[in-house]
Amino acid sequence: MPDAARFGVEEEYVLLDPDALVPVSGGDARYDVFGEVPSGGLICAEYLSSQLECSTTPVSSLAQAGEQLTAMRSSLAGFAARHHALLAPVGSPFATAGRSQISVSPHYDDVFELLGQLTQEHVVNGLHVHVEVAGDEERVRALRRVRAWLPLLLALSANSPFAYGLPSGLESWRSILIRRLPATWCPPAFADADEYHRTLERLVAVGAVPVPSSVSWAVRLSERYDTVEVRVADVQLDVADTLLLTGLMRAIICTEDLPDDAPPHEELDASLWLAARHGMAARFLTEDGSTETAWEAVQRLLSGIRPALRETGDEDFVDEHLARVRRDGTGSRRQLAAYAAGGVAGLRELCTAGLA
Repeated sequence: MPDAARFGVEEEYVLLDPDALVPVSGGDARYDVFGEVPSGGLICAEYLSSQLECSTTPVSSLAQAGEQLTAMRSSLAGFAARHHALLAPVGSPFATAGRSQISVSPHYDDVFELLGQLTQEHVVNGLHVHVEVAGDEERVRALRRVRAWLPLLLALSANSPFAYGLPSGLESWRSILIRRLPATWCPPAFADADEYHRTLERLVAVGAVPVPSSVSWAVRLSERYDTVEVRVADVQLDVADTLLLTGLMRAIICTEDLPDDAPPHEELDASLWLAARHGMAARFLTEDGSTETAWEAVQRLLSGIRPALRETGDEDFVDEHLARVRRDGTGSRRQLAAYAAGGVAGLRELCTAGLA
């Protein structure tokens, strides 16, 4: 395995009315918090005016990422409170009401032109992890490795169980909303970098995406950085959840001898849907024609990436927090439990706890 790769983390949040838990616009007040953060990182606009994004600077350890994310979450939570709103680290809001307002940006204008009225329900908040990989061919090989584990990563990250003010029956409603977009979910198993870039050019030429950076695959090559960008995950309730997924994603990308064997595309896509539906209670189709539970997939993944986790110093953290997920459940399970126990007030308290 090469030296531990640097990485960056992006988190998207939604501003909610604290009583109804529906999105509210941050308006011009959002500019109070936009820009570089002294402790590291960047806060900026997202597609809708109810959304905010924070991004770490390139870092080498989970601890460094955690420090930046914690500081930015705290800053944004304070901003939200001052404007009588709740900053919610959830993949999609409890409910939506009214029309969504697009953030001011020529790029977002192009996205709206493509999506049309899909925008009114497209309040989706993801966790995106960039991992540095040198060379286009190496990045495509890393993409194929991540591709094989997308259902498990989605299941572990599920954190959007509500739609229209009710339990949706799915653990990741966000990923179902994203499924409606062109060039989304599981990317093809590209043979090489030339096929990857040629496919993107054809998608842009036909108008399926406005620019290459708009492709919505769950893992893709960054157009701005020398990174592989993993985009499958819902944003997480707390920073520890984020760091668990980040550690797993970096280890997959950095384990060059990890097999990228996967079932046929349609079966891998079906496993992604099952992950969105059932979270860590899902069963997945495997490349040998059998099936496995999500927790069996965890053990199979760990057996392949443990040397990488040990090399980066992430092994104990990952083991500890996987045990926490097994004990307490994913974000979706914790949201559902909070709602069952305390209704909207329980959800509000859960969201607030993840911002401390």
